[in-house]
Amino acid sequence: MAYTLTFWGTRGSIPTPGPRTTRYGGNTACVGISGPGSRLLVLDAGSGLRPLGHELMSRRDGPLSTDILLSHTHWDHIQGLPFFKPLSAPGNSVCIYGAAQGEVPLEEILRRQMDPMVFPVPLTAVAAAVQVTEIEEGEFPIGDFRVRAFRLRHPGITFGYRLAPAGGGREIAYVTDNELGEGGDYAVGEGWRARLAAFLDETDTLIHDAMYSEHMIQVRRGWGHSTPRQAVELAGEARCRRLILFHHEPEHDDDAIDRLLDQTRDFARRVAPGLEVEAAAEGLELAL
Repeated sequence: MAYTLTFWGTRGSIPTPGPRTTRYGGNTACVGISGPGSRLLVLDAGSGLRPLGHELMSRRDGPLSTDILLSHTHWDHIQGLPFFKPLSAPGNSVCIYGAAQGEVPLEEILRRQMDPMVFPVPLTAVAAAVQVTEIEEGEFPIGDFRVRAFRLRHPGITFGYRLAPAGGGREIAYVTDNELGEGGDYAVGEGWRARLAAFLDETDTLIHDAMYSEHMIQVRRGWGHSTPRQAVELAGEARCRRLILFHHEPEHDDDAIDRLLDQTRDFARRVAPGLEVEAAAEGLELAL
């Protein structure tokens, strides 16, 4: 099955609009996956979900059906949901998948974000039909894809996903907010790194956290993020064809990301020959 990835938000932590981030974008994490069917699959609901929703509503010719798969519920991965325009239209349906956080159900987390104390319209009052489904590690179907979830090294319960078209085709992995280096105390068990590489083995396209520079990571160990070089090493170990650097640091402007990308490509030529390396940018489309 052929499908297309579109990046609507590539930033981490907080939106960074302005003239210094026009090329790579300032919206937080959101990636759309469109296939031959009419149902859209969306990875994360950061602020990039807002322009995606406006685009969907501008060209709809009937009810919209959207699946949203959350890596976790930190604010930069759910903050676009209250502004997702398809929620405001009767007849639309939105299915949201993600993990509970400890004893707090996923639906309660999403409702709290839209509590009248902090947002004027509660989740229970939107016009669209909303279904919230909790997931755990393992495999499950969403639309035209078989999805596998894998626990990542990040504060809270955070999943990376491997997506395979149900009818066959190139597979992708979405692994954002993941600490590959030392630091942090995460409940991931022994042999986690080897299991992660096996989980990603021969993925065509790996979208991976590359938030921190080699200098910055020295003072931010335990914060749950990686460097571009660490992502390259993982992609090489897992025999991926292409690596997309994602979840850009909000302090990095376009020029800084250009420099990181050049340095990362040089590093990849030495340690993972043949690996294609790109930096995620808003509006980037990849056909698979």
